[in-house]
Amino acid sequence: MTTVGPPPAGERQLTGRPYRVVGQSPAHHDFVDKVKGALHYAADWRLPGMLHGRVVRSQLPSARITGIDVSAARALPGVVAVLTAADVPVNRIVEMASGGLAELEVGMPVLASDRVRYLGEPVALVAAATQQIAAEAAELVSVDYEELPGVFDVESARADGAPRVHEVGNTLVSWQIRCGDAASALAAADVVVEGEYRSQHVEHAYLEPEAGVGWVENGVLTLRVSTQVIEHAATIARILQVPQSKVRVIAAYMGGGFGGKEDMTVEPYLALLVWHTRRPVRMIWDRQESLVGSTKRHPFIMRYRTGATSGGMLTAQQVEILGDAGAYPNLSPRVLFAAAACACGPYRVPNASITSSAVFTNNVPSSAFRGFGAMQIVLGYESQMDELAARLGMSRTELRERNFLAKGDLLPTGEPVATCVEVAQTMRRAVALLGEPPPPSGPGKVTGRGFGCNRHPYGRAIWFRDKAAAWLSLQADGTLLIRCGVTDLGAGQAASLCQIAAEVLGAPLDDISIYIGDSALNPPAGGTFATRQLYMSGNAVLQAARELRDRMAPVAADLLGVPPGGLEFADGRVWPAGAAGADGGGGDGAGRDGGVSVTLAELAAACEQRAISTARLSTWQGEAGSFDPRTGQGDTFPDYTYGTHAADVEVDTETGEVRVLRYAACHDVGRAINPMRVEGQIQGAAVQGLGYALTEDMDIQDGYVQAGLFANYLIPNAQDFPDVLVGIVESGEGKGPLGARGIGEPPIGNVAATIASAVQDAIGVRPAQLPMTPERVLALIDTRAT
Repeated sequence: MTTVGPPPAGERQLTGRPYRVVGQSPAHHDFVDKVKGALHYAADWRLPGMLHGRVVRSQLPSARITGIDVSAARALPGVVAVLTAADVPVNRIVEMASGGLAELEVGMPVLASDRVRYLGEPVALVAAATQQIAAEAAELVSVDYEELPGVFDVESARADGAPRVHEVGNTLVSWQIRCGDAASALAAADVVVEGEYRSQHVEHAYLEPEAGVGWVENGVLTLRVSTQVIEHAATIARILQVPQSKVRVIAAYMGGGFGGKEDMTVEPYLALLVWHTRRPVRMIWDRQESLVGSTKRHPFIMRYRTGATSGGMLTAQQVEILGDAGAYPNLSPRVLFAAAACACGPYRVPNASITSSAVFTNNVPSSAFRGFGAMQIVLGYESQMDELAARLGMSRTELRERNFLAKGDLLPTGEPVATCVEVAQTMRRAVALLGEPPPPSGPGKVTGRGFGCNRHPYGRAIWFRDKAAAWLSLQADGTLLIRCGVTDLGAGQAASLCQIAAEVLGAPLDDISIYIGDSALNPPAGGTFATRQLYMSGNAVLQAARELRDRMAPVAADLLGVPPGGLEFADGRVWPAGAAGADGGGGDGAGRDGGVSVTLAELAAACEQRAISTARLSTWQGEAGSFDPRTGQGDTFPDYTYGTHAADVEVDTETGEVRVLRYAACHDVGRAINPMRVEGQIQGAAVQGLGYALTEDMDIQDGYVQAGLFANYLIPNAQDFPDVLVGIVESGEGKGPLGARGIGEPPIGNVAATIASAVQDAIGVRPAQLPMTPERVLALIDTRAT
C-alpha cells in the first residue's frame, strides 16, 4: 500500500505509522459474534403470543382486479386478520427518488386495489396463529382478474401505441447530459467505433431473506426488521396515518442486503397487521417469495458511439442508456442518473451527448443493487476502449493512459474532478498481480487476459444536501459510547466507526460500545446505500470525536501542565505529545521513560468537577450542489473511487465454457480504515460480479419470473472461481474520514468488462450481452469461424 500525507495533530502515531488504530485490522465484536453464531438476525426474534404474517400476491403480470373474496380465509380456524386495500389508511406511496427532479410522479399502492402491474404484486395480507395456517389462508383468498395487455421490454414499452403501465406514460425519467458538440466531433473524428451492450435482470441473492417482527408497546408501533433504512419509519407513519413519533424501526444486523433491503420489504405489511390486530406479528419471506417479489438489478441496453484521433485521443462520445424500471418507480431515477453521470468512465471526453432513461414495464420492479447503475455502464465504456484500441492498432493500456482523467479535469457535467485520479496506478498494479500469462491447459483451449477500469461514485447525489449525525459519550469509567443511526449490512459499518473514534479519543476498542440502527434512540444517519455510510456517518463520528476531544483537551492540559495542543490521546490515556507512554505506558500514570499521563476515567472525573460535558452530538453536512436537468450541467456526486481489475481466462472452444484462472483487483481507497475489511469488500464484490458476468440471469418471460428457487438461479460458489488477489492504493485524497474513499460498491463494476476483455483476447470476438454463458460464447466463436 502507498500512503501520502501526515495525519492531523493529536492523531499522530509515534512508531512511524500514520495512525494507531486506523489502518489496523482488529477483529471487532461483529466478527466474534458471527463466528460464534451469537449474532441475532431479524428472523431470530420471537415474542409471546405472536402471529405469523403472509402476503397474498398477484398471479398475473398485468390485469384489472374485478373482485376479492376473503371470506373463506377469514373463516379458517387460527386466522386473526385478512386485510385488503380497503384496510390501508393511506394506500399510496410516492417515491420521488430524484427529489422530484425531472421524473414523473407515480404512486405505488401498498396493496393493489383496482389493478396489478407485475407478477407477485401484493394484493392482501393474512395474520394467523402459525405459519402453516397463514399459508393456507393465503391460498383461500380468491382474487378475480381481467387480464390486460402488458409490455415486457423497454423498446416495446417506448413504441407508439404500446399499452401503458401507468396513465402518465411509460418513460419515468430521461436524463440528458451534454457538453461540447458531440455530433460535430464524431463527424470530424479520425475513427469512430459503435457498439450495443446488454445486461440482464439479476437477483440480490442475500442469504438472509426479508424478515422482521413487529409489536405495539405504549402506543408505539415497533418493527425490528432486516432493513438498510430505518428512516422508513416516516413512510410507515404516513401509511397508518399516525404521528411519526408513534413508529419506531430497529434494524437488526443483516445477512446481506446489496440494495435489496433499501426499499421497504416486509415493513408496511408487518405494520398493517400489527396495527390492526394489536398483537405481535412475525413475517419471513421464503426463498421462492423473495425471488418472485423482490426488486432486481436493472437490465440495461447501452448504445455507444465513440470518436478519437488517429493518435488515440478521445474526442467525443454519444451514449444512449435504457433501463427497465419494472412496474413502479422505486429508485430507478437515481440508478439511471448514476449511469448517465458515469457513462464516459474515468476518461476525458471533451464532447459528450448522454441520454439515460428509466422505462416502465410489467416486469417485477427494478431498484437499488450494489453498483447502482454505475456498474452496468462499465461494460459499455470499457468495451468501447478495447474496440478503439484494436481499430487504432494500439495497446489497450496505452490508449487508456492517454485518456485517463486527472485532478482538475472537467467531467461531461461541467464539474471539475476535485481529488486525485490514481486509476493508472491501479491498472499497472492489477495487471502485475496476475504475473505471467498462463498457457492453455490442453487442445481446444485458448487463454486470454483482460482488464477493466472504472470510476464509481460514493455518497448520494449532492443536490440532496445529505447529512448524518452521531453522539459520543465518554463514561465515568473512561469507556466510550457511540450512538448512530447507521445500519450494518455485514460489511462492518459499525466497527469502522469505532476505529475512527478510537483513533481520535484514544479509547481502546474493547472499551467502546456502539448502538446503531434504531430510529427512536439513535441520531439519524440516513440509509446504508450508495456507498455513503463511511463518507457520511464516518465523517460525523470523526467530527464529534474531534469536537469532544477539543472540549476536554484544556482540562487534560491543565492536569498535565502542558499546552492544550500538545497532547496525545492513546491507550486509554492522555499524554504530553511525544511521551513514550503513548506507545503503551504503565498503568500508574507514568510512561516507560517516566512521562506523566492521565487516564480517560480521570479526565472524565475532572470534566465532571468542572461541569464540562463529556458527551457530544454532532451533525455532519455532506457537500451541497445543484444539477440542471435542462442543460445536463451541474453537480453529481461528492467524489469518485477509481480502480482496475484484471483476469486470465481459459475458453473451451468446443463448449464455450469460460474458466477464470486468475483474478486481481486494485482500487484507490483513499485511506483504508480497516484493511482486512477493505480486502473483504473488494473480494466479495469481485466474486458477486463474476456471477453477474458469467452465470446469473433472473430470466423474466412475458412478466413471469423463471427462477423460483436457488436451484435454478446459478449463483457461483467458492469452488467456481480462484481467490481474488487484492491491491490497495491509499492516495489519502478521499472525502471520507481521514481521506478515505468509499469501497462498498465500486469493485463490482469492473468485473463484467474485465471478463469480456479477457474472452475477446482469447477468441477474438467481443461479448456484448450478459451473462457470458457457454452458449453465447460458443455462438461468438462460430461467428468468427464464418
